[in-house]
Amino acid sequence: NNLMKSSIFFKKKKTLTIDKIFPNLKFSKKEKISNIKTLKKSDKTDLTFFDSIRYKESALSTKSLYCITTAKLEKFLPKKTKKIVVKNVLYELAKALKKLYPESDIDYPDTSLKLYSKYKYNTVKFCNNPLIGKNVKIGKNSSIGANSIIEHNVVIGNNCVIGSDVIIKNSIIGNDVVIQDGCKIGLKGFGFIPIRNKNFKMPHIGRVLIDDNVEIASGCTIDRGSVDDTEIGKNTYLDNQVHVAHNVKIGSNCMIAGQVGFAGSSTIGDNVSIGGQAGISGHLKIGNNVKIGGGSGVIKDIDDNQVVMGYPAIPFKDFIKNWRAK
Repeated sequence: NNLMKSSIFFKKKKTLTIDKIFPNLKFSKKEKISNIKTLKKSDKTDLTFFDSIRYKESALSTKSLYCITTAKLEKFLPKKTKKIVVKNVLYELAKALKKLYPESDIDYPDTSLKLYSKYKYNTVKFCNNPLIGKNVKIGKNSSIGANSIIEHNVVIGNNCVIGSDVIIKNSIIGNDVVIQDGCKIGLKGFGFIPIRNKNFKMPHIGRVLIDDNVEIASGCTIDRGSVDDTEIGKNTYLDNQVHVAHNVKIGSNCMIAGQVGFAGSSTIGDNVSIGGQAGISGHLKIGNNVKIGGGSGVIKDIDDNQVVMGYPAIPFKDFIKNWRAK
């Protein structure tokens, strides 16, 4: 499966030891850090972060070597994980990411881009003027529209249709995917540490993973993950002008109508339908088979099989009752 191939999008410093990442702290051992990953995905030589009680379950079972956390939360981490206790977890995380991945905090233009005709893609159909970066893989019978840009190391599966004026970077795309005109996929998310006069940009080292049979209508923007990946499941359809922020995970067979906005790190189940102009707040969990009415504002988790509407979104029956009572 294309989605399992790990394409390298950001240059990592070969090896950094923990004392180089946190020069102001004292460490008994100068241990090498392989990577920075989420609580769930980190391994025995990785650095991770734990900044909210919402992720307590993942914290309890993390395999990470070191974890950036707070005095309140450190007690939930396993004994084997060494704690780096700080006041502002995300600021320390951002600085650590910047040291390990120095070029991931700004989307610099891809200087490897060349006209498609400079490469040999025998089974791909190109319209006029697409630009392709180095090491891009495009599957059989896919077509790429005019003036589209596919940046370095992107993977696109078989039988895909990429429209015109599309930009794709830092992304791995499955088979039979349709991406309509004017979509921007894999850009840096909206993450920074607010500091007066000069904000500190949060590096984004994640990817966008789009599974088979997905359709993304025109003018959508899908940001790559910060530390995790942004994911869209099989056979999910997005209407025009949908915005998907960093680390969002949308399940399979979902229908997302026009101008829906997803804030960062929310997880959406399978078979979810969302009406136009609804907004989903960050770090929420939306269950399977959920229906969210148009214009709703979802600000808390929703269990499986619920139908909600309004701002804040409440069960549909209550919404109708309140509306009739007026």
